[in-house]
Amino acid sequence: MLLALLAARLDEVAATSSRTRKKELVAEVLRAVEPAERDVVVRYLEGELPQRRTGLGGRSLADPPPPARDPVLQVLDVDAAMAAAALEEGAGSAGRRRALLHGLLAAATEPEQRLLAGLVSGELRQGAQRGVLVEALAAAAEVPAAAVRRALTLSGDVVEVAARALGAPEPAAARAALDAVGLELGRPVSPMLAASAPTLAEALARTGPAVVEWKLDGVRVQVHRGPDGVRVWTRTLEEVTSRLPGVVAAVLALPAQALVLDGEVLGLRPGPADDWRSRRPAPFQETSARVATRAAPGAADGEEGGGRGAGGAPDLQLVLFDVLHRDGEDLLDSPLSARRAALLEIAPHLAAPGVEAGPEEPGAAEDLSRDALARGHEGVVVKAVGAPYAAGRRGAAWVKVKPRLTLDLVVLAVEHGSGRRRGTLSNLWLGARDPAGRFGPAGGFVMLGKTFKGLTDAMLAEQTERLSALAVSERGGVVHVRPELVVEIALDGVQRSPRYPAGLALRFARVVAHRPDKPAHEADVVEEVERLHAAAAGADGLEETGGADGAGAPAAGPGRAS
Repeated sequence: MLLALLAARLDEVAATSSRTRKKELVAEVLRAVEPAERDVVVRYLEGELPQRRTGLGGRSLADPPPPARDPVLQVLDVDAAMAAAALEEGAGSAGRRRALLHGLLAAATEPEQRLLAGLVSGELRQGAQRGVLVEALAAAAEVPAAAVRRALTLSGDVVEVAARALGAPEPAAARAALDAVGLELGRPVSPMLAASAPTLAEALARTGPAVVEWKLDGVRVQVHRGPDGVRVWTRTLEEVTSRLPGVVAAVLALPAQALVLDGEVLGLRPGPADDWRSRRPAPFQETSARVATRAAPGAADGEEGGGRGAGGAPDLQLVLFDVLHRDGEDLLDSPLSARRAALLEIAPHLAAPGVEAGPEEPGAAEDLSRDALARGHEGVVVKAVGAPYAAGRRGAAWVKVKPRLTLDLVVLAVEHGSGRRRGTLSNLWLGARDPAGRFGPAGGFVMLGKTFKGLTDAMLAEQTERLSALAVSERGGVVHVRPELVVEIALDGVQRSPRYPAGLALRFARVVAHRPDKPAHEADVVEEVERLHAAAAGADGLEETGGADGAGAPAAGPGRAS
C-alpha cells in the first residue's frame, strides 16, 4: 500500500465530524491492505509505530527537507526504516536515526510528511481512535462490532484482533475466530470502570438492586494465579509483580489454583495487624509512590495482603472486589451476585466491605457510606447485582458516589513557576476528553481551566519531571505537552465561562493527586462536566462567569488540543 493512500484517507478522517463517515474511510483502508502490511497499517491507524521506541522524537523533525512531488513510499518502506532506527545504538546513533527519518521525509509528499511527523512525535490525532477502529474492523470483516470489541477487550492486542477479523475467508469464519478469544491466565484485560453520581439515591436509581462497597483510593490491580505463579498488573496493564511481594504471598495463600482477581492495593496507616478494615488509609500519592518502589531482593513479606513500608511509608494491603476466573471457569459473563459469592468463598478476609441495597431500601447502604467516610475512605461504589463484568468499559452498572467533587482530567499544558516555584513547571492547563469532537477534533480534549493549588513540593518536583518528558513545544512561557498525564482534581463546582471552548470552567480547582496509574483515555469526558453543571444549576439556579483561577485562556489554545 502506498503511504499516500493511507495519508489521504486519514486527512479525510480528520476533516469529517461524522463518526459514520470516519468508520467508512477506515474500513476502506482495511479492505485494501495486503496481509503483509496489515499489522503495520493497523498500528498506524491507532497513531502508533509498531516499534515502541525508535529514539526519534520532536527534535528529529526539526528542519525537515522539502516534500516530494510524487508519492513513491510504500507502508513497508516506512516500517523498515523505523525498524532500522530502533536498532541503532552507540556513538553517532542519534545522527544515523535522524538521517533515516530525513531520508523518508525527503521521499514523502506533504500529506505523507504530516503523517510521518504525527507517528514519530506521538501526536497523530486524526480522529480514528479505538472506538472508530473497532467499528471499521467490524464493517470490513462484516461482523458485529460487539464481537470485535469483546475480542479486543480480552486480548488487549488490536493487531491480533485485526488478524482474526480480516484474515478469515468469510464473515462466519471471522466471527468464529473472534468468539474464540477468551480470558487467558497471564494475559491481563482492561478493568471495568465506574460512572459517577452525586448521591447514593441517584446511583441506586440507575443500577436498581445493587451491592454497595467501600470506594477505596488505592492503586487498581489485576492479579493472575496460574501454573507459573502469581502475576500483578496495574490498570494500565503495567506488570508490577516484583514490587508487591506481599500481594503475591496473599494470593498464593488462597484456596484456588487458577484465579483472575480484580482489586486495589491500598496504603494504610499504622494499626492492628489483624484488622486492616479498622486502619486509616494513606493518601493516594503515598500509596502510588510505595507501589512504584521496587522491592529489594529477598525482602520479607509484611502483613497479610501487603508489605510493611520503611521509613514511614504506608503498609500495602490487597483489597479484592471481583473474581473473573476461578479454577477453569470464566466468570466475566456471570452476574455480580455470583462473582461476589465466589469472592466471599475464596477470600472473605480480603474482600471490600459491602452490603446489598436497592432504590426502595437504601438504609444499609447509607450506613455503609457513612462508615466508609468516617474511616477516611472516598465513599462507595454501587454495583448492579445482575450485571456481567464489562472489561474495559464505563457504563451504568457501576456507579461511584463521593461526597468530595472530583474529576480525572488530562494536563494539556503547563506554565513555568515563579517566585519560590521558579525552575519548576507549576500551573496546569486541564482538559476533559471530547470523544465526539464537539469542541475540536474527535478524540481530543477540551480545556476547562488552570490550577497550581494543592501541589506539595514533592508533587511539584514529580510533576516537573513528568511533564518535561512529555513536552512538545513552548510558547510564551507555556509548555505544551502530550496529553497523557491524568490528575485528580477537586473542585467546588462547574460554572459558565466564555473563556473556554465548552463554555464551562472549573470553580476553585485544586490538585488531589497525580494519577499515572490511569491512562488518558479513562479520564472524564466533557459530557460529565456538563452534567455536573446542569445538576448544580438545577439545584440552586446560579449562573456565574469567570475562569477557574481568575485568569482566562484563549479558546483557540489547548482548549482545542487534539
